[in-house]
Amino acid sequence: MKRVAVLYGGISAEREVSLSSGQQVIAALQDAGFDVVPVLVGRDLGAVIAALSPAPDVVFNALHGRFGEDGAIQGVLDWLGLRYTHSGMRASSVAMDKEAAKAVFAAAGLPVARGRVVGVAELEAADPIPLPYVVKPVNEGSSVGVEILRDGDNRRAEIARAWRFGPSAMVEEFVPGRELTVGVLGDQALAVTEIRSAAGFYDYDSKYAPGGSRHQIPAEVHPDVYAMAMRVALEAHRALGCRGATRADLRYDDTAGEPGRLVLLEVNTQPGLTPTSLLPEQAAYLGIGFPDLCAWMVEDACRA
Repeated sequence: MKRVAVLYGGISAEREVSLSSGQQVIAALQDAGFDVVPVLVGRDLGAVIAALSPAPDVVFNALHGRFGEDGAIQGVLDWLGLRYTHSGMRASSVAMDKEAAKAVFAAAGLPVARGRVVGVAELEAADPIPLPYVVKPVNEGSSVGVEILRDGDNRRAEIARAWRFGPSAMVEEFVPGRELTVGVLGDQALAVTEIRSAAGFYDYDSKYAPGGSRHQIPAEVHPDVYAMAMRVALEAHRALGCRGATRADLRYDDTAGEPGRLVLLEVNTQPGLTPTSLLPEQAAYLGIGFPDLCAWMVEDACRA
């Protein structure tokens, strides 16, 4: 019987999400027959390392956000010589850095939104690109800190003065239309889901609050767009050098009719595994139950 240590919690802004993911994963792996060791992660890294001795067969990384999916914990696990789920240190760090990831996507010929990284002082002084545009942290996930500025919106300076995500921000054109997402397991894109948020934007609450969004799977889009979304997600996964499970988030501008414009926003190397998360939903759509999904991640880590 494989012994699997599940890392969950963490010290990022996404701690609550990770707690939910971890609790789900622990129960699922127990159902799948693994010997599970829950490791609640806090600020004491020494305590985490101690909890990983004796060494488990696999570490299931259920952390989200900074220090959990940005290459930090991956580097620690590499140092300890432990196998772990999801992507390695390099792919994790590049994917979490929106500027670096965008450069990789563009070099691979994938469609990205126009925009750039700006200093917070520049943002406070004037609109860095024409309205409407999106302001987002360079190194956060789960839509933490994301703001949309539309025509007539006068919150720019206020947002800049209250910014708590470092000295700079990613500013990108706002792409109208629909929110799509595609999960990837290894070398297979799963399905295309359209996300319909009650708030009109797929923010933190829409992602994790019950009833915050509705998911249409498969997405009812033009067949060529569906196929392109599947291809883009898989190519983005490969371009970053990811392994295991990822999820690509895209915008689809069909405001002028179909087929419209598809834009890749980002790749999540630690997709949520909460009761409202999209990757488990896509896996279930293909007949893969949650315990089997988690077991696949463990076995995939063993092959890495």
